[in-house]
Amino acid sequence: MTSELSYTHGTGPTALLGDTIGANLDRAVAAWPQREALVDVPSGRRWTYAEFAADVDQLACALLASGVAKGDRVGIWAVNCAEWVLVQYATARVGAVMVNINPAYRTHEVEYVLNQAGISLLFATVRHRTSDYRAMVEEVRVRCPRLTETVYIGDPGWEAFAGRGSAVPREELRAREAELSCDDPINIQYTSGTTGFPKGATLSHHNILNNGYFVGELVAYTEQDRVCIPVPFYHCFGMVMGNLAATSHGACMVVPAPSFDPEATLEAVQRERCTSLYGVPTMFIAELNLPGFAAYDLSSLRTGIMAGSPCPVEVMKRVVAEMHMAEVSICYGMTETSPVSLQTRIEDDLEHRTGTVGRVLPHLEVKVVDPVSGSPGRGARRGSCARAATA
Repeated sequence: MTSELSYTHGTGPTALLGDTIGANLDRAVAAWPQREALVDVPSGRRWTYAEFAADVDQLACALLASGVAKGDRVGIWAVNCAEWVLVQYATARVGAVMVNINPAYRTHEVEYVLNQAGISLLFATVRHRTSDYRAMVEEVRVRCPRLTETVYIGDPGWEAFAGRGSAVPREELRAREAELSCDDPINIQYTSGTTGFPKGATLSHHNILNNGYFVGELVAYTEQDRVCIPVPFYHCFGMVMGNLAATSHGACMVVPAPSFDPEATLEAVQRERCTSLYGVPTMFIAELNLPGFAAYDLSSLRTGIMAGSPCPVEVMKRVVAEMHMAEVSICYGMTETSPVSLQTRIEDDLEHRTGTVGRVLPHLEVKVVDPVSGSPGRGARRGSCARAATA
């Protein structure tokens, strides 16, 4: 057999999007104004695309009223909730760089991120389980000189902050958006550091919007889909593969709980008739092993995404057979690549969905290189880089 370079690239008929996130949301609103965009199951709140865009604009104008300039760093330290999603799209509208902060961080970690990213405005959960976020922020803010304001989600201060947007003409917001480019940095995500403190990866509109869009394309999302997102928003899995994949196709984002809860997740799928469900393998295992699992009506599901770690064959078989997810997809990537680089297709057989991490996404290149020379390796069959990439 002829030895070939361990290299492959993705092709396809669909061009990359040249939109900013705000402009892409406008497209969805124009096409599907009355379709549901967001459902926050714990609070019972729901938004159509027109209502969602209106609240995003209100919050974006509040950011302008608060003096947030293009490129300013706005942090969000919160569990999954509707407000998290509103902050994601509002910061994109004004060109601020949203900095995702892991809700599990303790005081020394959040202090590091606040200072290292230069965050001037922070949105934070008040409390979740044993974490008192307000107390932790108060403890560190004296050592974070660039932090000028903290807005707590679920507190009257949230409504007061959003209310500032009423004083800003929408024309001012449109003028700010006209200054933005799809190549502008828009998001900093902190990866799990193996050599000390976490490291921030800076991503653009172009990075994360296109990644979410093509992930959605490869699971055939349309405006008819309803995506249950129990994975955390602070990670690419939630905010890119979940939120941006949904809004770029006019689909609905469904938030089942503030943090992963297998029972709440299955109840949300059943109640909201979700067509897609996300999770890491351990999440799917917890759902499948839930007492009374068989009583849930999951017949609306057709697809979903499993990522984060290798999927055992038996788990995949049960997800397909018992959760009706015949078109479930495996994704592989890293935060720095926005995140997905390789993905199985909905027509792939079970062996390829469990034994590989799929094929390269459109417009991406993948190669396996010698760590010393940097040269592409040899010996892999063309198209098999995806399997080698797991090593």
